[in-house]
Amino acid sequence: MVDDNELNLTIYRNALRSFKGVECVAFTSSNEALGWSARYEPDVVLVDYDMPAPNGLEFIEAFRRLGHNAEVPIIMITALTERDIRYRALDLGAADFLGKPVDIAEFRARMRNMLALSDGRKKLADHARWLAAEVQRATEDIVAREKETINRLMRAAEFRDNETGMHIVRMGHFSAEMGRAIGLDESTCETLLMATPMHDIGKVATPDRILLKPGKLTPDEWDVMKQHTIAGYEILKDSQSDLLQMAAQIALSHHEKFDGSGYPYGLRGEDIPLCARLCAVSDVFDALTSDRPYKRAWAIEDAIAEIDRLSGTHFDPALVHAFHEALPRIREIKKFYKDGTPATEVPTSV
Repeated sequence: MVDDNELNLTIYRNALRSFKGVECVAFTSSNEALGWSARYEPDVVLVDYDMPAPNGLEFIEAFRRLGHNAEVPIIMITALTERDIRYRALDLGAADFLGKPVDIAEFRARMRNMLALSDGRKKLADHARWLAAEVQRATEDIVAREKETINRLMRAAEFRDNETGMHIVRMGHFSAEMGRAIGLDESTCETLLMATPMHDIGKVATPDRILLKPGKLTPDEWDVMKQHTIAGYEILKDSQSDLLQMAAQIALSHHEKFDGSGYPYGLRGEDIPLCARLCAVSDVFDALTSDRPYKRAWAIEDAIAEIDRLSGTHFDPALVHAFHEALPRIREIKKFYKDGTPATEVPTSV
């Protein structure tokens, strides 16, 4: 309650004594009332118009600028003839008016209504917070199930292809770090982290005689091997999940090359989805720097030089630049996720 007349404040207090649980905080200075309001949120505000500056209108304007008090009901006390002032008060956010001299019966009725309005507003806000919490829990449950799906797909691929394991975990992190380097939002980077490991899921459809062949593949066998990109896309496509939609793009296009010489469709430049272009850099860098049955791991500096050499042909030059920006983290990830540890968990963060 804000009124420069102490007697009026006393009358208002006495009129509200019968209201159970209501505490009246009264000010004869509107500046002091604004200072208090900056720290607290009242349920209802009663303010007189005719006060030393700031007057009632100026008080309402300043009060509404306090973000946490934007929805608090305000009753202004004005003379019945002051219509222009009432219109201005409505524009500024007043909810109701009392005329001078104040009728106590009307005062009690208006205050009861405003207190009920405030109580309902708080209950709605509490319900909204409860709903938001429920949505958050449901979202987290969906994400957890998506992660479990990825984990099981990764394990399925690991049974078929001895080049998976920690390789796919590192790739997810490499892609996410490069995504951050080019300014992708954190949600997209997290999706990259989880989608990239599914790039070769289509190899579950590749015959063992080709996938596990120790020697060089014949041209016909190589054509069959290339089909793992399309098989992976077929496995993952048509999902409503943003994560699996990205994983499907990656599975289909991670062997496309920037100059159009890749497979399965010979896409060129930015026609290749960004997520797949990121995956291509991650895949090649980690493959070069990892031991395989048919080769020893390259030194990291030699692998970096090879990535640079392939910029503009195999890789998007902008992403090669991002690769260099992300190299400090990529080196840390390479050390953290060493080969020899099964990829039994979906990668989160180092």
